Amino acid sequence: MKKKSKTDKSFFLARAGFIIALAAVLSALVAAFCTRYGLWKFTTGITVFRCAAYAAVAGSALSLIGLVASLRIVIQRGFFLAFLGLLIGGTVGATALYWRHVADSVPPIHDITTDTQDPPKFDEILRLLKSADNSPVYGGKKVAAQQKRSYPEIVPLILRIPPGQAFDRALSTARSLGWQIIDDDKSAGRIEAVATTFWFGFRDDIVVRVRPEDAGSRVDIRSESRVGVSDLGKNAERIRKFLTAMKE
Repeated sequence: MKKKSKTDKSFFLARAGFIIALAAVLSALVAAFCTRYGLWKFTTGITVFRCAAYAAVAGSALSLIGLVASLRIVIQRGFFLAFLGLLIGGTVGATALYWRHVADSVPPIHDITTDTQDPPKFDEILRLLKSADNSPVYGGKKVAAQQKRSYPEIVPLILRIPPGQAFDRALSTARSLGWQIIDDDKSAGRIEAVATTFWFGFRDDIVVRVRPEDAGSRVDIRSESRVGVSDLGKNAERIRKFLTAMKE
């Protein structure tokens, strides 16, 4: 009878952990889906995901206890549920912890550019920014100082090719990276595009500027998030990929 009581308890813990972990991952998916398709504000999506992360940790803890209990009394009942709960909850929890680590390791800015003195300006893309939380106007010296401390490698790209050729390469690179091209004006040396993040579908706006520089060309790029104080380093990462691809 005592062994049966322990069996029932371990199975209860395993099942509870699995249900909570499953609810957590479903909540995380709902948070991403509803945010991506504009069914609620991004702040709501982040809040739901945060709650899902807490639930995932709780589910993982219960699953771990259930797993250990199942092994101690040498039974299989509940073992599989406990293992699944630990796997699912751990994945959601680890993802949330990783994003938290990234947020703490990057500056709380969302507008990155290779030219902080004269950042490229948005033109055609401005018509898409009427409902954006963040201003398309560059943040000035404070933002520039934060960027330079954290991303000193984000600098203009100098190419030994004519501006027209550099523009064509920039446009081809932007397309290869999967950006949505909003406007490309070769005579003005300006490309405007939108990049959409994978998970929550956040839209970041990009402008590339190509100018003559001595006997070659200078390429500047700016990438700004429409919402959020911090971009989790996404804009700097995007600019690095673009500049690296431009050099190849």
